[in-house]
Amino acid sequence: MALLEGKVALVTGGASGIGRAVVDAYVREGAKVTIVDMSEENGRKAVEEVAGMGGEAHFVRADVSRPEENERMVRETVERFGALHVACNNAGIGGEVNAVADMSVEGWDKVIAINLSGVFYAMKYEIPAMLAAGGGSIVNMASILGAAGWATSAGYVAAKHGVVGLTKTAALEYAAKGVRVNAIGPAFIRTPLISALEEDKAAYDMLVSLHPIGRLGEPEEVAALALFLASDAASFVHGAYIPVDGGYLAR
Repeated sequence: MALLEGKVALVTGGASGIGRAVVDAYVREGAKVTIVDMSEENGRKAVEEVAGMGGEAHFVRADVSRPEENERMVRETVERFGALHVACNNAGIGGEVNAVADMSVEGWDKVIAINLSGVFYAMKYEIPAMLAAGGGSIVNMASILGAAGWATSAGYVAAKHGVVGLTKTAALEYAAKGVRVNAIGPAFIRTPLISALEEDKAAYDMLVSLHPIGRLGEPEEVAALALFLASDAASFVHGAYIPVDGGYLAR
């Protein structure tokens, strides 16, 4: 039996990169998936590709920094598929690059709104839906920068540290109620944004050198963990923060 047979999942930032790989992993294992993204074009294309795999997906265009749009994405999922059992809160941005004293207030507010508040808003509406369905699993996409610093990315780092703390707190609150909450900490993954750096060999090689494995990660490697955490195979995993980082944090 497929790992997510009969389950309904929701993936934010699901139209590209890591989120898109998570969608495919969930669909292959039997889930019906709501794909949430800001890109209408990429979202519709992802739905078509899922149909080509023999799966079923629904697209919702939503800005996760807005509470009401998180409520709507959950409501539309339940209306379309009848329940919500799995959520991967993956949507995020890199944010402004600047030292702390030089970072704009607007830049700080934007990355916190999307990368941290967006995860809180999502869980605020996902958790009641999962409780109504008899339980579920939430996978929050943090980062290695949820456990380490990175100069010139204070907003991003603070947001991802916050996601880890939020994950642990929610796990304590809902473990006994049948909702598991865990977080993943990817290192640098070969998404289109990072792959564009290949043209700058020095910058790309520097990123690779930070990973003891000697390469960057692939979206599918992160999705494999997101699938495990979503499934009943991870039934005793609660409040975990698990890096997928090629050894980055072991240095």
